[in-house]
Amino acid sequence: MLDIAGRIVAFAAGIAIVIGTLLSAVRTFVLPRSSPTILTRVIFLTMRDLFSIVEKRAATYEQRDRILALYAPLSLLVMPPVWLICVLAGFMGMFWAAGGRSWYEALRISGSSLLTLGFVPLDRLVDVLLGYSEATLGLILVALLIAYLPSMYSAFQKRETAVTLLEVRAGAPPSAIELFQRFHRLRRMEKLSELWTSWEIWFAELDESHTSLPALAFFRSPKPSQSWITAAGTVLDAAALASSTLDTSRDVQADLCIRAGYLALRRICDFFGLPYDPQPAPSSPISVTREEFDAACEQLAGAGVPLKPDREQAWRDFSGWRVNYDTPLLLLATTITAPPALWSSDRAPKRRRPPTLKLGK
Repeated sequence: MLDIAGRIVAFAAGIAIVIGTLLSAVRTFVLPRSSPTILTRVIFLTMRDLFSIVEKRAATYEQRDRILALYAPLSLLVMPPVWLICVLAGFMGMFWAAGGRSWYEALRISGSSLLTLGFVPLDRLVDVLLGYSEATLGLILVALLIAYLPSMYSAFQKRETAVTLLEVRAGAPPSAIELFQRFHRLRRMEKLSELWTSWEIWFAELDESHTSLPALAFFRSPKPSQSWITAAGTVLDAAALASSTLDTSRDVQADLCIRAGYLALRRICDFFGLPYDPQPAPSSPISVTREEFDAACEQLAGAGVPLKPDREQAWRDFSGWRVNYDTPLLLLATTITAPPALWSSDRAPKRRRPPTLKLGK
């Protein structure tokens, strides 16, 4: 009786492992929405810990960037072998539970079926059914990864095109102050509305891609000085300054850009389990100080950019906008180890593990 009970438990555990692994793969590669799995999180956190050991030896940010550039791609490549090992273990339990063989023999049959090697014959009907099922699942898992990568790199390319174009307008590392100085110097201030419109769309795409394809957040830009999160911070600060401080005609598109931006950053933070205040008061403190704001205004005024005369009201309005994305921006800059940039990664807190099991789809 004990032997029969043990085999029933082994068979049930094997089924649970296989189903759990398959659901993890489907949620990661197929489901078009954020759906975290513990297995994916464990893989990414384990790989991050391994990279941290190597990263500590880097003397400069450029060296750290070269090391971390491999983190997301290698983590993705590790996922299919881990899933295959889980499927192997699950079917091994089922083959053993089918009776009449040792654990070693069950391992040989499971491995032969999973990798479609066929060096172990399958005679009984139950073994044939299990073997065919395991071989099919193994092929599906590999095919999912192959189909997943083009979507990943397509979204990455679209994201990085806008980030690279921002360097032309805002410098490297990007700065909202530099952006306004260049636009004013080129007499293109009236074209800012087009910038807000294009980046509102970019933020909407960022929201969708970085929660449905979470590994994309850790794919680094081709240049060490560029990053999607510092670019996002630059555009949000520029839109906040345009709405609060620049003495130009009211442009509601800047407000829409800010809202699209902070919603995108908040949803990415939600996915990774990063805490922030979802309803901050307009008077809540922000990481940008009044002195930094005044210094920025002096720079803009020195370049001839028109500013509103009431500096006190401008600061309150800017702070009221910034408070919506201040914490999410800094937390994400820390999470991906962003390059130095004004008013974002230059004041981000030290890196730490995400506090909840919410990495992965």
